[in-house]
Amino acid sequence: MPSAHPSPASSPSSAPASPPSASTSSSPSSSASPEAHSLPVLDLSQADDPALRDAFRKELHAAARDSGFLHLTGHGITAAETARILALTRAFFALPEADRLAVSNLNSPHFRGYTRIGHELTGGASDWRDQLDVGAERPARDVGPEDPAYLWLEGPNQWPAALPELRDAVLEWQSRLAAVAHRLLQELLASIGAPADFFDAAFADRPHLHTKLIRYPGSAPTGTDQGVGAHKDYGFLTLLLQDSVGGLQVVRDGAFLDVPPMPGAFVVNLGELLEIATEGYLTATDHRVVSPAGAVERFSVPFFYNPRLDAVIETVPGDYLDAAPGIAHDASNPLHAEYGRNELKGWVRAHPAVARRWHPELVGGA
Repeated sequence: MPSAHPSPASSPSSAPASPPSASTSSSPSSSASPEAHSLPVLDLSQADDPALRDAFRKELHAAARDSGFLHLTGHGITAAETARILALTRAFFALPEADRLAVSNLNSPHFRGYTRIGHELTGGASDWRDQLDVGAERPARDVGPEDPAYLWLEGPNQWPAALPELRDAVLEWQSRLAAVAHRLLQELLASIGAPADFFDAAFADRPHLHTKLIRYPGSAPTGTDQGVGAHKDYGFLTLLLQDSVGGLQVVRDGAFLDVPPMPGAFVVNLGELLEIATEGYLTATDHRVVSPAGAVERFSVPFFYNPRLDAVIETVPGDYLDAAPGIAHDASNPLHAEYGRNELKGWVRAHPAVARRWHPELVGGA
């Protein structure tokens, strides 16, 4: 799926990517020299300690307000768990191509499954990576002509027969990270003086969870370094597990800066739904991945924490709104209060071949 909306800097001459983000923004020049960037490091376990909770929330507030990115430790996910999911990710991409293509997302009206290298778009340009998209494991909905088209996004996943252990491992990983993200979201809301449970109902039933297993296979033959183009994620929270190779860059002070991997930490970033829900007070930040050099492979496992598809995003109440600048609107990338409409838009733009095969009526109108 997509996981983000592209920023203008990612468009060559020829729009989104992985379900990524919701609105575009003014982006830095892609020729800016990257520099190492240390994200704030927050320990989620401090929220359990009454003596440390206020300081933790203050730091969380600052990170969300200032950059929309942070490293998260103290999350309770063990080193053994992260090692296993990365090992299985590598094992999937080591399968023969025929086994991977057997679960091609072209087989799925729900946009689930394997995407070949270069077949996902961000900003209208091909991303040099391949991936397996996994959502909540549910039966397909019976979608009628009067139903919202985004209901097609619910349905079964595709799993490789040659790697049977992958199914349970990824679904368990998804469940574990949903619990971490839920706690973090509550703490984030409390940190800005809002009700911590404000979004609980939107996630309580059928949350639209999404996990991607991704491989960046090194330099593209064309010489482009777009592993994934610049974008903002369009949901609530993203928790990223990455290996030690590096390549993630985020915008800070008008330039793309490198975010070196931190062992034991997830990279967390805010999506555009939080920016919308707080009238622009919280920040969704442009980011991208630069392809590793030569034949070096990079593996990552992003998890996207999003509400049920029909959730309507309302403004979070609180005194912080006095300092909210409002939402910047982009006519080329309209935002919708109903989450599923934004999600479907991202998938159709990022995977036009799947959309043309299963949902031709949506192509051009997303």
